[in-house]
Amino acid sequence: MHGLSVAQYLRNHIRTVPDWPAPGVQFRDITPLLQDAKVFRVLIDAFVHRYMDAQQRPDVVAGLDARGFILGSVVAYELNVGFVPIRKKGKLPFTTVEETYELEYGSATVELHTDAVKSGDRVLLIDDLIATGGTMMAGKKLLEKLGASVMEGAAIVDLPELGGSAKLRASGLELFTLIDFEGH
Repeated sequence: MHGLSVAQYLRNHIRTVPDWPAPGVQFRDITPLLQDAKVFRVLIDAFVHRYMDAQQRPDVVAGLDARGFILGSVVAYELNVGFVPIRKKGKLPFTTVEETYELEYGSATVELHTDAVKSGDRVLLIDDLIATGGTMMAGKKLLEKLGASVMEGAAIVDLPELGGSAKLRASGLELFTLIDFEGH
């Protein structure tokens, strides 16, 4: 890493793809973070080290469909806690609770198995990035419907200009992100 901060080191491995999926969008592609073994380990360790201490350790990690599964399952494994997936509607086979949220054009619904968490569980909710905050907010509401408390929302990247992180913090959710991308 040669003197770089963890955030700068990771930022150097995020690929920006212009005009995808639509003109004018600067897409922040995290897949290069996952491809290189050392970079992936630095990324996971940044989360694991934060949540290792007893007062910060969750009872369970919940990952948001789909890139939150990649991060969340490895972080849960390293913390020696369980992992639960919050999936797009229609993917889970057992009894579920669901939460619908608004997108720029239309809406989406996420689901969680009713036995995924227990009342009183402290949950770390994780995804790859925070844009408008809709998915993470829906995940938080699902977990709370089952009586769990979301101790923190975590993501690699925050896109603060899209307002999601401010909205999530205003709802009372603590956030931990490694990298902010302002503008282009």
